[in-house]
Amino acid sequence: MLSMSKNSFKIKQPSQDPGPQSPKSSNMTSKRNQNDYALQCIPGEYIQEEAARVRKSLSSRDGDGYIPGTLYCTNLRVAFLPDLSPDSEDYSCHSFMHSDYDVALSCIGRLVAVNSFTKAKVLTSTSTLKFIPEELVVYCRDFRVLHFHFHESGLEPQAFRVTMAIAQAQESSSRDAGASGCENVALKNLENSRLRREEEEEAEEESPTLLFETLSDWEKELKRLGVAGWRVSPVNERFDMSTSLPKYLWVPSQFLDNELKRTFVHFNERRIPRLCWHHPAGSSLLRSASFHPDSDPEKEDMRSVERLMLAGHSQCVVVDVTSDLPSPPEIQQSYSRLWMLSLCLADSSVAPSDEKWLSSLEGTRWLDHVRACLKKASEVSLLLAERSRSVVLQESDDRDLNCLLASLVQVLSDPHTRTISGFQSLIQKEWVAAGHPFLQRLNLLQRNDRDESPVFLLFLDCIWQLLQQFPKSFEFTDAYLVALHDSSYVPFSSTFLFNCQWERGRKNQNRFRNQLYTPMNGWRETVCMEILQKGGYLVKEAEPTAYLPTIWDWALRYSPRQRAQFRNPWFCNKITSSGEALNGNFLPPNGSKMDNTPSGKWALYLFSKGSLTLQSHFFPWKNGSLSKKGSRRTLLPEGPGEQERSLRGNSLSVRLLGCDDELLLLPSHAGPSVRLWKRCYLRGNPDIQVGLFASTIAGLMEELDLLEEQLLASKKKLQHSC
Repeated sequence: MLSMSKNSFKIKQPSQDPGPQSPKSSNMTSKRNQNDYALQCIPGEYIQEEAARVRKSLSSRDGDGYIPGTLYCTNLRVAFLPDLSPDSEDYSCHSFMHSDYDVALSCIGRLVAVNSFTKAKVLTSTSTLKFIPEELVVYCRDFRVLHFHFHESGLEPQAFRVTMAIAQAQESSSRDAGASGCENVALKNLENSRLRREEEEEAEEESPTLLFETLSDWEKELKRLGVAGWRVSPVNERFDMSTSLPKYLWVPSQFLDNELKRTFVHFNERRIPRLCWHHPAGSSLLRSASFHPDSDPEKEDMRSVERLMLAGHSQCVVVDVTSDLPSPPEIQQSYSRLWMLSLCLADSSVAPSDEKWLSSLEGTRWLDHVRACLKKASEVSLLLAERSRSVVLQESDDRDLNCLLASLVQVLSDPHTRTISGFQSLIQKEWVAAGHPFLQRLNLLQRNDRDESPVFLLFLDCIWQLLQQFPKSFEFTDAYLVALHDSSYVPFSSTFLFNCQWERGRKNQNRFRNQLYTPMNGWRETVCMEILQKGGYLVKEAEPTAYLPTIWDWALRYSPRQRAQFRNPWFCNKITSSGEALNGNFLPPNGSKMDNTPSGKWALYLFSKGSLTLQSHFFPWKNGSLSKKGSRRTLLPEGPGEQERSLRGNSLSVRLLGCDDELLLLPSHAGPSVRLWKRCYLRGNPDIQVGLFASTIAGLMEELDLLEEQLLASKKKLQHSC
């Protein structure tokens, strides 16, 4: 043991050019010469401290015990490199940010040093650690809990140094993120990762994920929907109409771009109504921001707004999204309580069935928020399925709850979105391209806690609830959802690192110095020339050497065995070639045609609190909310018979259709039907995870595979001993 006079060590500070001049980097290079299996750093990353002969605790599903390896602290992550033999299956599969071993510095929620003779200490950059840690516990923001045990003798200085280096690197990462952190790091396209990804794509031959960055992606999806009367407009291709909207929008065909431009000023953040999905029965689902409070309903160009919202239908239902759903601050408060509850559970032996724990879970209100989202999505889905109408989701800024509700409605109504490629394309369209502020809501760079709110993670929880109620209707498993949940906290992909397409494109164009860009397909980067300083020589490379991938490049973080668990073996896709609609549903006669109702014969309804209210004026807003301008509005709800038939009577036939053909999913949102996502939120407690992975059919398959591998390993040991 070290004497008390040596209770602190000097942590190495990064030099101005940490690449080839970093001593740790040169040390790592020598290791790579001795052994090809070494920690691979990306451009801009360097090792600060490392500790060998560290043991990482295994989760219960992998068996009791530890796995030996080396613990690294870099300026971007905490990485554990296991000591694997060349015969190991994972020997050549370890890549950047491996899902089982690595954690980004921005994903660390709490760092605790443990010693058997003293009290455990929560570490910060200013902490004074007066003991040698025997164990380091990393509590991640994605609910993972990593335990690292240090060797008992001979490595005390390494244990101390790597522990304090992680604490200081976490603080410096959040402080210097804008200057030299995740924004300016490009992930190197490693040759082995690229080859694995190409082999995977050739083997699966699945539909590619649409990123909705090019005109062809929008046209391809519009064709899949089988909708007539709509077109792709490039009115916002240069982001001069709205910086938060995507480059291309789906608008009615009869709308000219010059006419369309006059409608932007009437909505908050200039986010006009635009199509996001079309029901085969003829209904159109649109989303928009609230009306701008300074808009004048008497202006002539307001007729264009009226036509845009009606979308060729005689009925328009404006859904007040905020009336029944939690606000982003409420979601953040609930999520923080859930994280603290899981933190307490990971440090204790409390069973989830204890009344006190269940009462604490109810106090978080997280499950209440999930129920509210499922209920609202079911109601909107019935509005779309009941008759041909225009349904407009309206939120103040159209960037949070509209993303969640529009996505849920499409998952309930369109079987294509329940496939892996369809679901990923849906997230790209309704979240990434639509301008959900991921950087602020997930707070990946930890700049501003005030704007943090995991709206996207609430959406993933809702999808998990649907997966439990309709296990054969989804191509992916809960393992896939857990991987997507964890990937949201990895700040090294272009998917969740920016707030909108405009910001993503601007940062990518300025990412490298001395680069040449060829503006094609909407300023998409196709060719770059980078001048690198390598060993004192200038080297020109004529093809891209670095890039910032999307989160859908699963091969960069997950092994083939893990990716195999993403697919549901019992997925039943009943859509056949006899269906005319390319969005997965069957078209009724003339279902794809828009209603050409004469102007003036329209009806506007407000859907709020589960009821429809007829509006006496088409523009009855004030300060962005629906209400009659001037005198008090008289509410004219539909008659009891009409409303009962719309929202309850017809739901029976729709429900039967959904059960027989599994086209429309209507989930139950009653109390017992909405459960806690234990595999995600309670994974820090190994006792709770016992038997949990067999809760679904896909989980049972996973358990059988693990048991088979353990049986084969036991046979090999027995044969070797004989």
